[in-house]
Amino acid sequence: MKCFKRGGLVLLIVCFSWGLSFAHFGMVIPSDNMIMQDDSKKIDISLSFSHPFEMIGMPLVKPESFFVIKDGKKQDLKASLEEIKVMAHQAWKAGYTIKRPGAYAFVMEPVPYWEPAEDCFIIHYTKIIVAAFGDDEGWDTELGLKTEIVPLSKPFGLYTTNVFQGIVKLDGKAVPYAEIEVEFFNENRKANAPTDYMVAQTIKADGNGLFTYAAPAAGWWGFAALNTSDKKMMYNNEEKDIELGAVLWVKFENWQEK
Repeated sequence: MKCFKRGGLVLLIVCFSWGLSFAHFGMVIPSDNMIMQDDSKKIDISLSFSHPFEMIGMPLVKPESFFVIKDGKKQDLKASLEEIKVMAHQAWKAGYTIKRPGAYAFVMEPVPYWEPAEDCFIIHYTKIIVAAFGDDEGWDTELGLKTEIVPLSKPFGLYTTNVFQGIVKLDGKAVPYAEIEVEFFNENRKANAPTDYMVAQTIKADGNGLFTYAAPAAGWWGFAALNTSDKKMMYNNEEKDIELGAVLWVKFENWQEK
């Protein structure tokens, strides 16, 4: 969405066609993000690219990289990816067996995606955190990605309306007043936005790159902090901007009573 600021006529055309919701999200969604002793140790992870609230998919070519980090050790998972369809578009999946307690960070770096409507390339560095066997050490570890959201609240075990906080980083430095798009993964298609203004919500970080959000409903919520790269890429012999997205998916749970 950052690149829309330079869209001119293209922006006007897309506004009339799509309303106000333009948010793209890289998606890395596990079948379970809190593994307990009696749960299956194998999780399935889907990788896709979409407008998650509207359930409109876009093709995701095989990612540039896909890996997991635990206790500072990185394991390449790209070779395990299998092609699937998500929202009727090209996507990927991988199985992974959790063997030890702790926090597992799964990260996807996609191949740059050319978005003609925004006249720029999009690269969303997307991650999720899975906690296992009652241990969650490492959930707040900064991974050293080009851009990332470093959580200050645990990105799992959250009840609906709990506050989630994170810091937006770019090249290892906090981004003052970063813009963050927030969107619900409307996988059962039951959620309905009263207006287009409420499909993708936009919040801003403070001067230290810190943002706060309380989700109004249970499910997966995506946070995409967007910045424009200082580098360019060529398209049709022209230099084009690159939108860098730091994407983190967080799941909120309903409060349950006996």
